[in-house]
Amino acid sequence: MDTVRYVLAIVLLVGMPVSIGLWYAIHPMARFWRRIGPAWTYTVLAVPSGLIVWLLWRPRDVLLGADLGTQPALLAVAVPSILAGVAIQRLRRRQLPCRVLSGIPELSSSDAGRLVTEGIYARIRNPRYVELLVFVLAYVAFANYAGIWVLYALCFPAIHAVVLLEERELAERFGGEYRDYCRRVPRYIPHRRMRSS
Repeated sequence: MDTVRYVLAIVLLVGMPVSIGLWYAIHPMARFWRRIGPAWTYTVLAVPSGLIVWLLWRPRDVLLGADLGTQPALLAVAVPSILAGVAIQRLRRRQLPCRVLSGIPELSSSDAGRLVTEGIYARIRNPRYVELLVFVLAYVAFANYAGIWVLYALCFPAIHAVVLLEERELAERFGGEYRDYCRRVPRYIPHRRMRSS
């Protein structure tokens, strides 16, 4: 079990910064990336992503910090987090397939995509980020290394900043339609449903 927790902690250590870093690289420069297309975009971004992995791999044990061990209370947090993540993922996949999730519409000049406002997107605007944070909570609780908890805490402001960048880009792409959607639907936490009279 300790080996599994250690490997998971390393995957989180190198995976979270690379994943979030890709969003920071793509959203602010979406127009530029559209000009070169998805294949070249991901080819170019593979170089700094690999460098980040290498830079985090070398001091991995220092960055992981103290091994806090297997904690039954945290396993009790991990299981419902996995279940909640799976539930959000199933609802999100109905409207947002992998092609869209991977950023192809944002990077394709010929594909403007469409604004998704139905299903879970009628309740919250960013279910994929909520899904990510819920899944990562489960993995962090299972791995239970001090450095991974710090990294998880840093994910909240980092992902919120990504959301703000993405919202700016969506407002440029969809204009008033997106601004109206933002007024109706909250970012992360759904409103309680109003009872129909």
